[in-house]
Amino acid sequence: MSNDNNKLKLGACVAMLAGGCIGSSIFSLSGMTMYYAGPAAIFSWLCAAIICGLYGLQAAELSIRYPKSGGVFVFPAKAINPKWGFIAAWGYIVANLIAVSFAAIYVGTYLGVSWKMFSNMQIALAIIAVLFVTWMNLKKVTMAGKVNNILVLSLIVCMLVYVVVAFTHPNFCWDNFSHFFDGGMGKTGWIEAIPNAMTGYGSIVAIAFMVSEVHEPNKTVPKSLFIALGLIVGLYMLMIIATMGHITKDFLVENPGMRFIPMFAAAFTSMSNVPWLSKIISIAAVLALITTMLVVEKLTVGAVKSMADAEMLPSVLKKENKDGAPVVATIVVAGVCAVLSFFPEETEILVNLGSLFAAINISLVIISAIFARKKVPHAEGNFKAPGGNVVSIIAVMAIIVTYIPKMIGGGNTAMWIFTIALYVIGLLIMMYYTQKGEPKL
Repeated sequence: MSNDNNKLKLGACVAMLAGGCIGSSIFSLSGMTMYYAGPAAIFSWLCAAIICGLYGLQAAELSIRYPKSGGVFVFPAKAINPKWGFIAAWGYIVANLIAVSFAAIYVGTYLGVSWKMFSNMQIALAIIAVLFVTWMNLKKVTMAGKVNNILVLSLIVCMLVYVVVAFTHPNFCWDNFSHFFDGGMGKTGWIEAIPNAMTGYGSIVAIAFMVSEVHEPNKTVPKSLFIALGLIVGLYMLMIIATMGHITKDFLVENPGMRFIPMFAAAFTSMSNVPWLSKIISIAAVLALITTMLVVEKLTVGAVKSMADAEMLPSVLKKENKDGAPVVATIVVAGVCAVLSFFPEETEILVNLGSLFAAINISLVIISAIFARKKVPHAEGNFKAPGGNVVSIIAVMAIIVTYIPKMIGGGNTAMWIFTIALYVIGLLIMMYYTQKGEPKL
């Protein structure tokens, strides 16, 4: 897109980052973090924000050194080598396919629990959600950006209404925050909850990965990241504290069906005398889930197209429509997400699988920043992430430490089997295409 009028400016970038982050995680996975950590889930989300904020800064610097969209593939491919770019992008694509399908599933869930007419339509509504965001992503990026702005503004209003009602409701109980570190699954439960919380900030790199479509990226990419992250953290803290003032970890243990709809659970039980509140939560959740799907599907398609451009996936995947959208890649991504939406009963394993893939590709992107600093000299005036290589290493170590409980914990056999199998499939595809010739970067 050579015309700057067709590029994303600061406001649209902030809205896209906020919309991409505020979605399935805060409205669904926050319940799992409360289940693992109890009141200390607050720390889980703050730690996740710090880690993902560092990740975002690394990606912002990389986007200035390598100003081409498709960053999750482009950054490691150019900074290290194309094979590492493929591995990072493969993990990213898997994690995002899961994220989009999970969000679609919970569009149906939230609508179903609030309106009886939708109660038996979870899968159908999930497919409709996938089709809607796919249609939007086949339009011009500026049009999708305008629609996203409206959705995000509506979402924030709904969230603030919920927060005000929750904090001012007579059933709000500060005693729910006692035994702060003992209220979950042991004293380290808040650490185990961090990977799930990290998914709530995963799209903080969206603008860095779409750098070719951004107006004045050297200023816009880092500035939009700082503004959006502050907005997101503030809203997340308000939502989590407001919810935990009404439901406890014990409630989530006794009612497993409520673990993935915690805000609705609080509105439906503790605040049942405000009958319209559960409807507000469902509307907010659906808006959040749709905006997440919109951004994450677009990022996934961008990664697929970048790999196709480099001749590491079938060339048909880079075919564009008249609006410049990769039409074949978009349809393929949407098709996979639609298929995964048929398995709502596998939600928990999908979540854990997606968070593990996300951790791996986040680490690879951060590591690629270290290599990029050696390869591409810093140009005066260009954005540079604070702390340089030291902060990069700290960020990767933090990710590893937070994943230790999941790595050594019981009940994760299926997750590891699926992880290994999916990476093996990716490596076979990579070997096939790299044997055909050198990737084109």
